[in-house]
Parts: sequence; C-alpha cells; structure tokens
Amino acid sequence: MKRSFLLIAFIGMSVLSYGQTADEIINQYFETIGGLEKLNTISSVEMKAKVDYGGMSIPLQIVSMKDGRQFTKINFQGKEITQGAYDGTTAWGTNFMTMKAEKEDAESTENIKRSVGDLVSPFLNYNDKGYSVELLPNETIEGVDCFKLKLTKKPLLVDGEEVPNVEFYYIDKDNYVPIVVEQEINQGEMKGQISQTVFSDYQEVDGTYFAFSITQRIKDGMGQTIVIDSIELNKNYEDSMFAFPAE
Repeated sequence: MKRSFLLIAFIGMSVLSYGQTADEIINQYFETIGGLEKLNTISSVEMKAKVDYGGMSIPLQIVSMKDGRQFTKINFQGKEITQGAYDGTTAWGTNFMTMKAEKEDAESTENIKRSVGDLVSPFLNYNDKGYSVELLPNETIEGVDCFKLKLTKKPLLVDGEEVPNVEFYYIDKDNYVPIVVEQEINQGEMKGQISQTVFSDYQEVDGTYFAFSITQRIKDGMGQTIVIDSIELNKNYEDSMFAFPAE
C-alpha cells in the first residue's frame, strides 16, 4: 500500500479509543477509503480487469450503478459474453452453449433487487437498507489481526423460501479495510461450504481507495483472482448497455 494510505489509517487509528463499537470501526473504514461524503457521491464504478483461465488472460469490463443496474462483459476468443446483467427490471446473461441472451428466473432477479444500494460497500447507510451489524471477537486471518463484523442483509430466496443472508467481514486492525469476506453457500453443489472473497492491493482512485486484486475461493481451497487494471467513477451509460437485447 502507498505511504499516504498507511499514514491516513495511522492518524485515524490514533484518535479512536481502545473499546471500539461496530459503528466506530465502520466509520473509520469509510474515512480510510475516502470519507462518507465522497462515498455517497459515487454513482457508478467501472472496472477494467483480467482473469487467468487455462493459461489465457481474459479481459473483463465490470460496470455497477448505484441504482442496481450492472453487467460484466467478457472478451473470450473474439466473442463478447455478458454475465450478471440487470437493467433495473430484468436480470440476464449469455448462455455459453448457445451464445444467446437468456433471462434469469424470477427468484434470481428478486435476489438482485434486494441487494440494490450496495455499490462501494454494503455498510454504506446500512440502517436505511434494513441491514444490521454485530461486532464479534477479533480474529486473525491471512496472518492479519482483524476486527470481525457480522453483516445481516435482506433475506435471500432459495427454492421459494427466504433464507438468512449473512456475511462476515474481517477488517484489518491496522489499516481499517476489509481483507476477507466470508459467506455460507446456500444452494447448489457447494451448499453448506464457506465462500471467501479476499481483497488486497488497495489503490487510490479519485480520492477513494479500492482493492485492485480480488480472489474468490472456497475456504481453505484454491481460488480465482481478478486483477484490476483500472477503475473509473461516475461515468454515464446508455440504458441499452444494461437492457436485455431485443430478438
């Protein structure tokens, strides 16, 4: 991390008392990555990234909007594939077999709608979204002493039933940024296992800090790392970029 980033974290840490609450930790996290006022002005985040697949470097374009609209475009062997798209009404993606756009089912679409407002961080205005936060005993993970926060979000739908939607955040006690997020997988072949998202290489973008390396893995297993090349904030996009394509 850059020296200025560490200095900001150190200054913030020095003014907090020993017995910190969950909200104090969250507020310090916000101050470290850019400040609450700055974070609330971010309307969109676009990431240009790459992921290694079978020895090939696959380019990605990941766009997320404050209103929940989103898409990921994958450039693979000269073809553009869209995944995780949501236009505010319809969730959809490209079928890898037919290479045609297909709508997600109603349950998957509803789950996306329930996460609207989590741009930048789900902790941002969490009370207004009906989320709750609990401070758990500190733990060491990835060799780093961390605060551990339990974030309970809106329930998810799984096979027509609502199930808890809980994430555990490990916040670096020295730098006040998340380094690992854990969540139990609640459906599919991996049901019951713990997924981990690992964040590292925080860099400054227009006065705000983002992780430029993100690894998704099963706990204690191998993972897939997305390496981010660049991030742009507050760009405008045509509605058609998110919309399910016409026949």
